[in-house]
Amino acid sequence: MKFPDRLRKPGYKFLAAIALLTIVLTTPRWGRALGRRLTYFHVRAIEIHGAKYLQPADVVARLRIDTLRSLFDAVAPLEARLRGHPQIAAVQITRRPPGTLVVTITENPPVALVPFGEGMRPYDSAGRALPIDPSRTALDLPVLTTADPTTLHLLGALQRQQPTFFNRISMVERDGPNDVIFVLTPSLRVRTSLGVAPNRLQDIFPVESDLARRHEQPAELDLRYRDQVIARL
Repeated sequence: MKFPDRLRKPGYKFLAAIALLTIVLTTPRWGRALGRRLTYFHVRAIEIHGAKYLQPADVVARLRIDTLRSLFDAVAPLEARLRGHPQIAAVQITRRPPGTLVVTITENPPVALVPFGEGMRPYDSAGRALPIDPSRTALDLPVLTTADPTTLHLLGALQRQQPTFFNRISMVERDGPNDVIFVLTPSLRVRTSLGVAPNRLQDIFPVESDLARRHEQPAELDLRYRDQVIARL
């Protein structure tokens, strides 16, 4: 189709684009069908939000979007491709005309590092190994000797509910079937039961403050006994 010369000027092109976009967005059936056939609405850019550990290049590669894809093609198959990635907990893809897909990701955060070969492998609270390379990404996380699912679940709860305590954990050890020991910075061991409620861990802070006022350094704080914090000096 040929247009008169006056309609080829930039101002007319802009108005024509706005009119076409209005038609496409307000007439879902045939308007979007028309939009899929127009190169103006081909996907030319992908914006990624929420990726902290996941590399944007990995997201783009997993989407497998070709140059002929229309902005108005279904996004559900693309979301399904990303949900299969172990690093991704949730994803939503929206459109921004004329040619941008906006990908919003919620990641599975790592909660611990576990020795693997000659290095470390990060794990999430569900016990899944995550595809994060600690040699390329700085990870300040507790170290576990093994990927114990129960301990990982507890660490995930602490990360969400007690971040101040979680950020002080340098190592976690299991002691028998029921006890867990948190090694905190700068030099404190906290012993508790494996089924401890996350809020219980905050009980150590007033005890630490009281001991510091008396210039006493505890070797271990024991939370296994109800409503008590036993300090071993």
